[in-house]
Amino acid sequence: MSEEILKPKSLFKTYSSIIWLLCGIIAGSILGLVFGEGVSVIKPLGDIFLNLLFTAIIPLIFFTIASSIGSLEKSEKLGRLFFIIVTVFLGTVLVSAIVMIAGVFLFPIHQDIIVSKIPLEEMQTMSGGSQITQLLTASDFYELLSRKSMLALIIFSFMIGFASLRSGEKGESFRSFLNSGNEVMKELLNIIMKTAPVGLGAYFAYQVGIFGPQLFGAYAKPLGLYYAFCTFYFIVFFSLYAFMAGGRLGFTTFWKNNITPALTALGTCSSIATIPANLAASEKMGVPKYVRNVAIPLGAPLHKDGSSMSSIIKIAVIFAMFGKDFTDPMTLVTALGITVIVSVVEGGIPNGGYIGEILAITIYGFPMEQALPAAMIIGTLVDPIATLLNANGDVISSMLIARISEGKNWLSNTVST
Repeated sequence: MSEEILKPKSLFKTYSSIIWLLCGIIAGSILGLVFGEGVSVIKPLGDIFLNLLFTAIIPLIFFTIASSIGSLEKSEKLGRLFFIIVTVFLGTVLVSAIVMIAGVFLFPIHQDIIVSKIPLEEMQTMSGGSQITQLLTASDFYELLSRKSMLALIIFSFMIGFASLRSGEKGESFRSFLNSGNEVMKELLNIIMKTAPVGLGAYFAYQVGIFGPQLFGAYAKPLGLYYAFCTFYFIVFFSLYAFMAGGRLGFTTFWKNNITPALTALGTCSSIATIPANLAASEKMGVPKYVRNVAIPLGAPLHKDGSSMSSIIKIAVIFAMFGKDFTDPMTLVTALGITVIVSVVEGGIPNGGYIGEILAITIYGFPMEQALPAAMIIGTLVDPIATLLNANGDVISSMLIARISEGKNWLSNTVST
C-alpha cells in the first residue's frame, strides 16, 4: 500500500521540471493572446534567461568538446567518429529537404505574396576566401568567446582536446582540468535551467503577442504548408530514426526523454541555447559520452534539418512571387545544394543571419530588394518549429551515430549496465 502511495509522488518528482516548464509556456502563450503587443513588458525576463544561457554556452562547448577528445583512448577513433557524424548530418539534412520538396509538389504555392517593407540588416560584402576565413577562424583569442564565432570555437576546442590527447602523461593534469571544467559547467547550466519556466514563459508570451496575428495574413498558405510538413517530419521521421537507432527501445527512449529539449528549442528559437537540454537528454538516452559531447555541440551550428526545410519553402515562395517554375529538375538540384550550405553556415542564434536567403536569391538571379523581405518574413515566422527540428535533430542524430559507431546492441547494453 505504501509503495502505491509513493509512486505518484516519484512520478511527479521525475517529471516536475517538464511540468513546470509546460506551465510557464502555457501561461506565457495565454498572456500573449490576451494582451497582444502589450506583453512586451515582460520580455526582459525572457531576455535575461537567454543571456544567462548564452554566457554559459561558450565555456560549456569548450569543455565538453575538449574533454571528450582528450579522453579518447585511440586517436584513430576520432577520424572514424567524424566520418560517421558528417554522414548522418548530411543524410538527415537531405532527407528533410526532400520531404519539403514533396510538400511543395503536393500543395503548390500559387498565390501572390505581399512584399512588406521591413528594415534590412546592413550587409558587408566580402570575398569568398574572406568569408571562409571568418567562418573557420578568429583573428584574436577573445573573439572566440563570442557565439558569433561558434564554428571557430568548436575547431579550437577540437585542437585543444587533440593536443591534450597527444601530450600523454605530461598532459594528464590539463585533461583533469578539462574534465572538472566540464562537470562544473554542467552544474551551472542546471542552475540556470531552474529559471526556465519563467524565462521561456516570458519569451513565448512575446512571440505569441507580437507574431501571432501575422500568421493569418498573406503568408498563411506557405506557413501552413511548412508547419504541417515539419510536424510530419518531426513525428514520423524522428520516430523512424529512433527505431533505426535502437528498435522499439530506441523509439520509447527517445520520446520519453525528448520533451524538455523540444520545449526549450520552441521557447528559445536557438539551437545553441538548447545544447544543455540536448546534452542532458542524450545522456538519459544512453548515448555514449564521447559521442554526445562531440555530436551535439558540433550539430548546433552545422546540422539544421529545420533550416533545410525552410530554405525550400522560401525558394518556393520567391519563385511563386515572380511566376517562375519551381519544379524544374535543375532548380531542385540547386535548391538541395543551397540547403546543405545553409545548414553549415547559418548561425545558431534567434533569427540569426540571412545568409541562406541572400545565397538563394543571388544564385537564382531574383531582385534582392523585392525577394529578400519576403524571405526574411517567412524566416522569422517559421523560426520556432525550424529550431525545434534543428536542435532536436542533433539529439536523434546522436542516437544514430551511437548505433553506427557502437553496434546494434549499444542501447540495450547501456540499459543493462
